[in-house]
Amino acid sequence: MKITSPFILMVLLAFGMIACQNKNSQKEAPSPTAKVIADVNIIDIRNGHITKGHVVVDSGKIQRILPVSEDEAEVIQEAELINGKGKYLVPGIAEMHAHLPSVIWNDPQMEEVLFLYLSNGITTIRGMLGHHLHLELKEKVANDKILSPRIYTSSPSLNGNTVTSTEQATEMVTSYQKDGFDFLKLHPGLRLHVFDQIVKTANEVNIPFAGHVSTLVGIRHALESGYASIDHVDGFLEGLVPESAGVNPTENGFFGYNFTEKADTTLIPDLVKTTKTHEVWVVPTQSLFSRWFSPTPAKQLANDPEMKYMAPEVIENWINSKNNLTETDAYNAEQWEDFMAIRKMLIRGLQENGHGLLLGSDAPQVFNVPGFSIQHEMQAMVEAGLSPLETLQMGTVNPAKYFGQEGNFGEIATGASADLILLDANPLEDISNMQRPRGVMVRGHWISRDQIDQKLKTIADKYRELNE
Repeated sequence: MKITSPFILMVLLAFGMIACQNKNSQKEAPSPTAKVIADVNIIDIRNGHITKGHVVVDSGKIQRILPVSEDEAEVIQEAELINGKGKYLVPGIAEMHAHLPSVIWNDPQMEEVLFLYLSNGITTIRGMLGHHLHLELKEKVANDKILSPRIYTSSPSLNGNTVTSTEQATEMVTSYQKDGFDFLKLHPGLRLHVFDQIVKTANEVNIPFAGHVSTLVGIRHALESGYASIDHVDGFLEGLVPESAGVNPTENGFFGYNFTEKADTTLIPDLVKTTKTHEVWVVPTQSLFSRWFSPTPAKQLANDPEMKYMAPEVIENWINSKNNLTETDAYNAEQWEDFMAIRKMLIRGLQENGHGLLLGSDAPQVFNVPGFSIQHEMQAMVEAGLSPLETLQMGTVNPAKYFGQEGNFGEIATGASADLILLDANPLEDISNMQRPRGVMVRGHWISRDQIDQKLKTIADKYRELNE
């Protein structure tokens, strides 16, 4: 038995692990790799209730959750104990709009990006620009060969340039389904008849599709076609423009920004209702708009602490991209405020009366560092009017429902995957308490704060040397 501190000795005594002569009270001992997060405040992510307990993890799963009471004392031998006293435990987060580099699974760049996600408690990612190299990565992760969030991956992009005919649509959709991609990624530029063929073939071969809404398709037809998810709230603002306005849909600007003053917000309930009728999830990626598309100066964002984990040339490209987008005559801060107000109304409406929201930040994207950007996204959801609990549900139980994996991950429950985040303070009181987790567990593998800091320092040092 491993006794490494006075705290652990105290917990062992409380559990009855040392004085265990009463064999009738004993249960089968866990394996030597078992862990116990002891005396921790456990957040029920479905209702926000908090109970104090001991979470027993073995073989990658939550084996038992023990109340803190003498009557429920348990015998657990050869377990590594993690001090949870005074801390809070939440399920691991799903980043539902992630991007991975198009490199082989054991490339150092891939390892680095995956760790950045893990460092902020992201234990599931939905890759939104797939590559055939990601199929091997997904397999390696599923077989626990590498330390990584679990992976769901899209196909390569289906857009107006890559698929230009119905014949191509049929061929590509069928091929991607056979290859083993989890879903199709749709990008802008699809013509209506090509889009309809993609949908027809996808339904025939049973592969979901998600992503952007092409302007020639339109939000209503997109919703009625049964997207698995629409990301960025794409097409919704355009859908608020009355037909009487006579706009050219291709002149919508950045996600409808050019139509801001023409949008009729009284049409929001109808669009929201349609998402529910056709069971379409929405991924807001609001941090994309509060950072890349905001009036905040690029140089200011480039000095954010997490930027030290990105290559200098990436930061330079981000500065240029933001300046090219926002330093034009067509852009002004007042219209951006109105634009964001409409997006917040849409997000609140979709939360209250739609099919559901999923947490995603579009990382790495302009000034969205993998892992760290999910913190900005959660803050943006609270600023849009969601509660911290609703925000956390977007990244836990909602993705589990989306993937048909309720009970397997996304909550702290017996039998669920041991994907956990240990926090110093209650995130239901302040969502910023999700920052700097005390430790992260992914499928039973524990990463302590010291290990996180050490690995992050290694990444930062590498890029600092490139700057010197």
